Amino acid sequence: MSTPDTDELEKGTSLGHDAWLRLRKNRLAVAGGLLLVAIALLCLIGPALSPYGYEADNLQLGAAPPSLSHWMGTDYNGRDLFTRVMVGGRVSFAVGLAATAVSLLIGVLYGAIAGYLGGRTDMLLMRIVDILYALPFTIFVILLLTLFGRNFVLLFVAIGAVEWLTMARIVRGQVMGLKKQEFVEACVAIGMSRRRIILRHLVPNTLGPVVVYVTLTVPSVMLLEAFLSFLGLGVQPPMSSWGILIGDGARAMEVNPWLLVFPGLLFSLTLFALNALGDGLRDALDVRGAKD
Repeated sequence: MSTPDTDELEKGTSLGHDAWLRLRKNRLAVAGGLLLVAIALLCLIGPALSPYGYEADNLQLGAAPPSLSHWMGTDYNGRDLFTRVMVGGRVSFAVGLAATAVSLLIGVLYGAIAGYLGGRTDMLLMRIVDILYALPFTIFVILLLTLFGRNFVLLFVAIGAVEWLTMARIVRGQVMGLKKQEFVEACVAIGMSRRRIILRHLVPNTLGPVVVYVTLTVPSVMLLEAFLSFLGLGVQPPMSSWGILIGDGARAMEVNPWLLVFPGLLFSLTLFALNALGDGLRDALDVRGAKD
């Protein structure tokens, strides 16, 4: 006859389930995740709640403070700021996620190949990473945008192309430890190809640190996009992003402070939510830390 203790031992739990339980106990991480979802949903459905288009202007109205008609006020062209902030949030989220996806694809494959092959191949690949690390990231992105044009899609690629280096180092370190494990030696013994070992066995086992770093890369990418848009090298008008809106608001903060307060507040809350969620995921996926 089984007892409650033996039933619990027989049932067991997975690492993912344990990580989820630890994450739920982190109130700051849960609050960050809920806040992030709320802001994303607001940016998604917000423009549909507004009767104004993001390009619709009213030059006679000009820059008006918040009112019942315009919840966040209007800009100098009389355009509804609420609609433009919500549309700008869509663009900033899209840039953050797409550029992070590009850096994820390059960094994970690059780091996995370098870590598994080792030897001279690893030395050559990581020396390339060291050289690229020495280059100023922002200047490199500006150079790419200047050479190939300020295209919206190119902005994703340009930012992602300079954000993959740390990802590659993280994955390389994980793979160098994993390739000495018994399951990898078993794959080699049965004649499995290097490509399959890397893609089917090594890369999936690095997902814990990768997921954590992704949550920290998205705010970094959004900050870089905001900086580029502030310089006029990012998203081009009439399309808006939080970077463009913050740049416009900063130039008029003394006269029309609402132009800076609302996009700056949403941007700051989004960065806070992403960082809180990233810190929570790091603690939840750290098995050794959870045991201490």
